[in-house]
Amino acid sequence: MKRFLIWFIPGLIVGALLMLGGRKVIDKTSTNEYCVSCHIHPAADISWKRSVHYETQSGYRVACVECHLPPNGNGYLWAKGKIGMRDLWSYWTKDSASFNWNERGRLEVARGHVYESSCIKCHENLFPLKLTKAGEDAHLYYKQTKKTPELHCINCHLNAGHYIEGYTHGSNKTFGSVSSAPKEIFNESTRVTGFTSFTEQIPKSSISFRMIAIPGGKFKMGSPADEPFRKADEGPVREVEISPFFMAEVEVTWDEYLAFYAQTAAEGRSSDTEAMKSKKKSATDAISGATPPYGQPDQGWGMGQRPAISFTYHAAETYCKWLSSVTGKTYRLPTEAEWEYACRAGTSTPYFFPGDPNKFEKSGLRAKLSKNDTSVINTFIIYRGNSTSKTQTPDKVKANPFGLKNMLGNVAEFCSDWYQQDAYSLYSDEEIKDPRGPESGEGHVIRGGSFLDAAGGVRNAARNHTRNDDWLKTDPQIPKSIWWYSDCFNVGFRVVCKFDEKTGKL
Repeated sequence: MKRFLIWFIPGLIVGALLMLGGRKVIDKTSTNEYCVSCHIHPAADISWKRSVHYETQSGYRVACVECHLPPNGNGYLWAKGKIGMRDLWSYWTKDSASFNWNERGRLEVARGHVYESSCIKCHENLFPLKLTKAGEDAHLYYKQTKKTPELHCINCHLNAGHYIEGYTHGSNKTFGSVSSAPKEIFNESTRVTGFTSFTEQIPKSSISFRMIAIPGGKFKMGSPADEPFRKADEGPVREVEISPFFMAEVEVTWDEYLAFYAQTAAEGRSSDTEAMKSKKKSATDAISGATPPYGQPDQGWGMGQRPAISFTYHAAETYCKWLSSVTGKTYRLPTEAEWEYACRAGTSTPYFFPGDPNKFEKSGLRAKLSKNDTSVINTFIIYRGNSTSKTQTPDKVKANPFGLKNMLGNVAEFCSDWYQQDAYSLYSDEEIKDPRGPESGEGHVIRGGSFLDAAGGVRNAARNHTRNDDWLKTDPQIPKSIWWYSDCFNVGFRVVCKFDEKTGKL
């Protein structure tokens, strides 16, 4: 017994000291000051101090670890040790100036650094008395589908811990109220009397955009079996003939889309005075436009000349119908064949400029390689290697040989065809003229790749398709929007105009 006490009492004292010391170490390394000493994010501390978690109604200030670690009893120590080692390694071995902070701030990334269990620990009651009806619907949807991996509290509350300028969650009633476009108002659309490029004017707006005359011709659609990064749905290669048509120089911009929104949306639809007097709807008002979006569709990147994003295929089709109505021409989405023909612009290589996809892919994913390795692709394409994880304006790239910008990269583009993986094999071996795709499919074709894709995904022949249900998984509205996607920020579209009697064809 004496021997036991001789060993037990010192051991107890040492154990107690270790526990007390360990507790102090944990407490010391859990302070905001300690977090900031390693996490050298240029704006993290400032944005936290501007957030609703800093100046709360109760006066309590939420600390870094209360969001970025799970609650005690939910794997707190394990998570703290694992994340701490990772962060120390990064602090000692990496240059914080080389980090892509825009990329780290994206919702898809942020979900991996914020613990949902920590949100629920503080916000136990998801249906407080002052919650709005829209908030009740959103929280009810969350409760019903909370096991969905993509659904997280920060899907709607991304700015709770770090303030984001202009961020909105809920119905965005003021969306589209400000435009960067010039204020001269056009009374009529541009008259076209022949097959030549022209600048279209949208009546009752200050918006104009360039349409390029694309000459008809023949080309080989798809990619050969030996093309790097080729997928099975890119073949077999078929020879296709395309009739002349007009195509927009750039993807539909926010300025262009907001002209449509202002004239047709459920909030603030324009009216023709004379038509109202005679109790008849104008051609514009006959087309019902989008309801206000939930949140900020531009993701806070800015509008103006950036490509419009976050809207559904239905919204893009409706825009084309509206544009046809107000201009008196025949506007629509391009067929897949028209899109690839216009993108290739007479070339038959993986891109419409010289270059090896393998080399571009490696260079774009490894920033330390020579800039000479990516100088060519950076001249023509906004992709993962140079996009800084967001869309860019058209002035950042040069046009293809037809005069079209951003056919590859920036945002992927809707086409009118239904998507089928074996669509090309359904065509005969004989020459095909103006194909319009299968009669049905799994969503619609999208082409060109986007700012999120590496070099292999932005080739001329690369194909993809819409995923309507997946792109609406985190939409908390009941029913879900038919106009806006909640989970797709990298797809837009450009319009084509038919060369017919309305544009000078005899």
